[in-house]
Amino acid sequence: MSLPVPRLGPYPDRPRAYPPDQPAHLPIRPLWLCRACGLPWPCAQARLLLKAEYVDHPIDLAVYLSGLYHEATHDLFRLNPHDGPTPRELFERFVAWGPYRKGIVQNQ
Repeated sequence: MSLPVPRLGPYPDRPRAYPPDQPAHLPIRPLWLCRACGLPWPCAQARLLLKAEYVDHPIDLAVYLSGLYHEATHDLFRLNPHDGPTPRELFERFVAWGPYRKGIVQNQ
């Protein structure tokens, strides 16, 4: 008997739909496009909703986004290994906007 292969990262189940009667801004996998608006996920609305949902749990949001970055990198590379987004582009898209982004330090 073989054991199941573990998932690479979290399943994208956030942000929750808001308002509740509208489609949730969740990704269509493996394309990582928003189900609600068709933009690259996380779209601007998903980012706002995620920040609001995790306002009291920034570390959880950072871990969630990092896991989704890993999942998206895996999916998008398998779809198109030659012309897909670079790891840096995906990092900017998934992680860099999150709660621990450092601002530019200016010398005074």
